[in-house]
Amino acid sequence: MFSGIVEEMGAVSVLNRSLAGTRLTIIASTVMGDLTIGASVSVNGVCLTAVARTDHDFSVDVSPETLNITTLGSLTSGSPVNLERAMKLNERIGGHMVSGHVDGVGVIRSRHQDGNAVILEIEAPKDVLRLCVGKGSITVDGISLTINDVTDRSFVVAIIPHTAKVTTLGLKQVGDQVNLESDLIGKYVERLLQERGLLPPKPTPVIDKDYLQRRGLL
Repeated sequence: MFSGIVEEMGAVSVLNRSLAGTRLTIIASTVMGDLTIGASVSVNGVCLTAVARTDHDFSVDVSPETLNITTLGSLTSGSPVNLERAMKLNERIGGHMVSGHVDGVGVIRSRHQDGNAVILEIEAPKDVLRLCVGKGSITVDGISLTINDVTDRSFVVAIIPHTAKVTTLGLKQVGDQVNLESDLIGKYVERLLQERGLLPPKPTPVIDKDYLQRRGLL
């Protein structure tokens, strides 16, 4: 479990791709402090397991499924990544409860300056948008953010100077993709209401060509 408060930006140094999946080696400093083999670490909002480490970097294995349904498949050597170790419950939680299980990929549709903030409009899948509410929480590339506004196709967030400086969102431009995770509490509330017949059940996905392509099965 994570808080969505990014500890540092690391950089991908090595990618080893095979039919079985991909191993990423990431250069880091802050998160190396107490990172142990088998520990969870959020990489651009995706919960992964450290499988090897040195004093200056660590490695994670990424399955084909994860590569297909997140933006990790587009990483290259030198790509910056947002990093966060699993949170400790005896410390302040500055963001919100984040599982590291990406619900979908969004696309930045507009970016403009408003005072000291960068305003991003992000187009999102319907499964993500239905759990978005104004002033609610959302995770974008592992970053806990507050939703300013919601439309039928997108949501809007404001990026303060500190967040733009210490995370990859300061580098993102129109057309770039980002990993999205809906508010965890919203997911449980929706599920409970569905079980009580107060909401229609989540529709069964249509297994068509587009569905298979998004999951790398075609």
